Amino acid sequence: MRRALVLLDTDFDGARLRAACAAHGGRRLHYIALAPRPVDASHLPEEWRMQWPPCVPGLHRMVSRDGLLTLDVLIGEPEVCLAQVAARIDEVLLAWVPAAVTLLARLLVDGARLQAVHLDEAQRAALQKNGFVFDESRLRAVFYARRGEHVAAVAPERRAIVIGAGVAGAAACERLAARGWKVTLVERHAQPASEASGNLAGIFMPQLSKDDNIATRLVRAAYLYSLRYWKDLGGIGAAFDGAQCGVLQLARDGAHAQVQRQIAASGLYPRQFARWLDASEASAMLGAPAPDGAWWFEQGGWARPSSVCAAMLDACGALLTRRFSSSALRLERGDEEWLVRDADGGLIAAAPTVILAAGTGAVDFAQAADLPLDAVRGQVTHLAAGSLPSLPFVACREAYMTPAHEGLVCVGATYDAEADATVRATSQHENIRKIADILDVPVFDAPLAGRTGFRCVAPDRLPLAGALPDPGVPGRCERLRDVPRWPGLFGLLGYASRGLIWAPLAAELLACQLEGEPLPLERQLAEALDPARFLLRERRRAG
Repeated sequence: MRRALVLLDTDFDGARLRAACAAHGGRRLHYIALAPRPVDASHLPEEWRMQWPPCVPGLHRMVSRDGLLTLDVLIGEPEVCLAQVAARIDEVLLAWVPAAVTLLARLLVDGARLQAVHLDEAQRAALQKNGFVFDESRLRAVFYARRGEHVAAVAPERRAIVIGAGVAGAAACERLAARGWKVTLVERHAQPASEASGNLAGIFMPQLSKDDNIATRLVRAAYLYSLRYWKDLGGIGAAFDGAQCGVLQLARDGAHAQVQRQIAASGLYPRQFARWLDASEASAMLGAPAPDGAWWFEQGGWARPSSVCAAMLDACGALLTRRFSSSALRLERGDEEWLVRDADGGLIAAAPTVILAAGTGAVDFAQAADLPLDAVRGQVTHLAAGSLPSLPFVACREAYMTPAHEGLVCVGATYDAEADATVRATSQHENIRKIADILDVPVFDAPLAGRTGFRCVAPDRLPLAGALPDPGVPGRCERLRDVPRWPGLFGLLGYASRGLIWAPLAAELLACQLEGEPLPLERQLAEALDPARFLLRERRRAG
């Protein structure tokens, strides 16, 4: 697969996008655009209007129907956004000159071309000082990297083994297959989504915070990316079971509501992304008292993880080989590739790249044994439709309730530091008590029914997505790039309670890392997911 041409537009302009597409017709193009102001998408072609994100800060990835054009739009203050681009740029459309030209120069490949809209002499001199050589137009230049800075990209051998067939593993298979990789999926159960991804329903919605912290930004990125990704997959309720029915998230108490009102007053979130409802609006929607108000996420909803897995795996086509009912117990590094073996030492599969996506089962492999992953029990209760007041949307606070589907309502889930996999009456009572309190109905008894699963959770509650560290290699580490890694061994782990939305974005991130493509996240956010972050902290503390 030929590498895409990567173009950076420092101030998004629809006309420049159309011109770039025309100039590079037929070639894969990755267009990265900074958007410091709201964009009127009504003037864009229909395929971009349909995908255009709400005006919230962050990187938003869209892909054309034919797959030839990837459009990344970074919404926010332009110099901040420029510092967060993680890509190797071939061409620059320069609408303004950053105060620190080195921010731009570090992104460019040797021989990259620049076209400026306007330059004064001081700006031109700053660019020349950083390796740009201008032609007679004095607006066009070629960038020449300093000696030793240019590193040629090496195309990977596109064969991989994915261990684990839940949402993490299925998304990894699909994102790699979409790039032409041959993937072998190894799963110890007879069918996919048999562990934490086996619940009848998972809910999807964003996370909000007053300081718009890293976790909030990551969840927002994952949520919005997943909504676009699922459309490409065929649509919620069409390609897989679920509904984009909206989510009503009630404030916990008065103090919590006060913080939420401050978030709403900040103006950061447009109404179609998140709308704050006062007590009267929230109560009317819930059909029960909601004295502290609620958030309404109209694009949120629920989906059945097993059907999402099936849709992603089906999308892989002939590039996917399934090895189900195969218990991978050992990894060995052979001659430039990994060997996956069963309990008897028999070879299950071999490939240069292995991706561990088996939740807490990943730590059973010696190479991942030191990862700080915990199994957190979660029991979901299944109630017959009509057991509770019927709602057409997901309602949540300390617990969530989905709309009835195929005669069942899902309520949950507990959060227990226990290893009991049985469905317990005490956990069911806890779920019913919490949802009854939300809906202002009496607590009731119901036949014991539900499912218990175990979330894979890291200490900071964020996923692990990327190359796995090798703690057996000694040495001082100051930065993530200093941490030693296992060659060709990667992880997609720690999705906790948000596996549905973490899975597509984390898989896209890993696929981009493997292919040397622009990352679908800001640099700071990608680093926050690096599996080596825990070993780095440990070695920093050790001095």
